[in-house]
Amino acid sequence: MATRRCLLRLLSRRLLAHSPQPMSPASIAARTLTSLAKTLAPQTPRVLASPRLFPSRCHYASNRSSGDEGEEEEEGDDDDHYDEEGNEDEWGEEEECVAAKPPSGKTEEEKVAEAAEIGYTVVGPLGADEKPFKPYEPVFAVVQIGSHQFKVSNGDSIFTERLKFCDVNDKLILNRVLMLGSQTQTVIGRPTLPDATVHAVVEEHALDAKVIIFKKKRRKNYRRTKGHRQELTKLRITNIEGIDKSEATAVAA
Repeated sequence: MATRRCLLRLLSRRLLAHSPQPMSPASIAARTLTSLAKTLAPQTPRVLASPRLFPSRCHYASNRSSGDEGEEEEEGDDDDHYDEEGNEDEWGEEEECVAAKPPSGKTEEEKVAEAAEIGYTVVGPLGADEKPFKPYEPVFAVVQIGSHQFKVSNGDSIFTERLKFCDVNDKLILNRVLMLGSQTQTVIGRPTLPDATVHAVVEEHALDAKVIIFKKKRRKNYRRTKGHRQELTKLRITNIEGIDKSEATAVAA
């Protein structure tokens, strides 16, 4: 009650000071009540603008000009930022950059020569109607690919180090044949057999299991851990040529 009386007195004094003519007590009371109702009426909540669809950008420049010129410069910087990064609709979109393999920059003759040094020749892709796989034959061969030697037979699959200049389903001819063997004879090369060939098909390019390389120097706070996965090529042997494949049993001398 005391606060209401104080408010009535203050409002009546203000109304008397601003009014040019003397006012009656009833009109003073009515005006005070209306003003009190306006002040005590609940205020309507403010409607906020729609949230920004793009993140706010902060400027970390150390030297800024004060006043309107500084604001104009900031606006210009914002425009430049939009021009460099893109439109507002594209803000926040990340473009995946796929790293393309650099071209080898070698001619076909150089590729053929490098493949021959490793020990194979690329014939071409396997046709859709071709059926290179044959039933098992009791013949084996020892071939060299790079610095590794493999004993293979018809239908075997081997894993070699990644072979260059060949894709999946490509037909290969393995030229470095060190030895051939069958039920009737065995042929050993010096060091290779010029007339012997082994045919294969590239089935897959894969990665070997991970190998952990850990290095440590005691009392030096030196520890290094690395991982390595060797690239491999899977070959399927389709045919062995250069030896008699007859099943006649050899006669012991």
